[in-house]
Amino acid sequence: MELKKKVYNTISYVSGPLLFVERAKDLSYGSLVNIQLPDGSVRGGQTIEVSEKYAVIQVFEETRGIDIAKSSVSLREDVARISVSREMVGRRFNGLGEPIDGLPPIIPEARPSIMGAPINPVARAKPEEFIQTGISTIDGFNTLVRGQKLPIFSGAGLPANEIAAQIVRQARVLGEEEEFAVVFAAMGITHREASFFIQEFERTGAIAKTVVFLNKADDPVIERLLTPRCALTCAEHLAFEHGYHVLVILTDMTNYCEALREIGTAREEIPGRRGYPGYMYTDLASIYERAGRIFGRKGSITQIPILTMPDDDITHPIADLTGYITEGQLVLSRQLHRMGYYPPIDILPSLSRLMNNGIGEGHTREDHREWANQLYAAYAYGRDLRKLVAIIGEEALTPRDRMYLKFAEEFEKRMINQGKVERSIFDTLKLGWELLSMLPQRELTRIGREHISKYYIPNIEGAWERLESATKG
Repeated sequence: MELKKKVYNTISYVSGPLLFVERAKDLSYGSLVNIQLPDGSVRGGQTIEVSEKYAVIQVFEETRGIDIAKSSVSLREDVARISVSREMVGRRFNGLGEPIDGLPPIIPEARPSIMGAPINPVARAKPEEFIQTGISTIDGFNTLVRGQKLPIFSGAGLPANEIAAQIVRQARVLGEEEEFAVVFAAMGITHREASFFIQEFERTGAIAKTVVFLNKADDPVIERLLTPRCALTCAEHLAFEHGYHVLVILTDMTNYCEALREIGTAREEIPGRRGYPGYMYTDLASIYERAGRIFGRKGSITQIPILTMPDDDITHPIADLTGYITEGQLVLSRQLHRMGYYPPIDILPSLSRLMNNGIGEGHTREDHREWANQLYAAYAYGRDLRKLVAIIGEEALTPRDRMYLKFAEEFEKRMINQGKVERSIFDTLKLGWELLSMLPQRELTRIGREHISKYYIPNIEGAWERLESATKG
């Protein structure tokens, strides 16, 4: 709906995807505009800067063919907004929230600003309810809880998209019949990747509980910046107006940050680290901090952003800043991927800072924390021994060291290499105890005696010693 009829015929020049309009002080930051071309066609844009002299407009479509002498700009909306409704569940939209599934536009229940409203820190409820993803390395060792933001750090060629699709398919809240929905936002993905996600969601039936926002690689760059905000605005409406527990998956945040850098370069901003804008931390925080729970509201928003680390560099600015803002990370391992293991989530550099809030008695099981500590310690020790073996050879190891070396191998084959099957948290705990029971009880120094007596499997004790004897024989 047109808010004002004022038309600006003062376009001074075009620079890449940007229009510079003189004496347009009535345009506000973030407002949406229509760009009227001489042939009668209309293109959209958003105001990204306002000064005494210019208003800078990022054009949604290409700027080729714009005649600055004969084109005009008019205000369409005071701020970027999106129509939201409960009917969005099961639908597909582009990065601006417009339907792309061939179905009619939704009947809006509201049209909020896509920038959202900050959650008052005092109103934030503590995240503590366990979300089961069906993936052992997440549920067992880097547990996801409602209201958390837990990113996946991937590398080029690693199966982050497959893991995201699997989480969408399997994620659920245990023991409750509350409504659960997934908001999936893809930024800068290829047509092949878009087809993969849509086909996967439709094949598994996950589309029935999912709202999909797709911004493809050939879509406008400014749309890439709006996509996660449109998705989160939809998630906030479902969570805080309709009581849904919403899981938001954002992929790929690296494409989002590259769009930030591209626009910053076009605006001739002074670059920060590696050419990214100096305000990238604040910009990312404005997205990630929209996760959480609110006292007195039934719903919640949980985020899993996915980013591709350039050159697998975890110190890259995108991964570095994301790690500061979020509550942990899931790191994909290229080495595990090369060994054919799926999902290749490396539990050693991975972390969930809110894990303790969502596990234990009343959430998963009373032995979960000690179970995870013991398996982590045993696997880490076995991994360290591999470096020693590369120098001195396995023959120089003690029988105890060889036991842990084999444990690490068995842990990767059975616990990490889960495949695309779904495991409940109780299946994961059971498998972990089977692995721990292959160690002598004296090695379980991080687990209380009451849990060992309850869950340890005695008939497996000594399996490593028998295997060692058989090998020597």
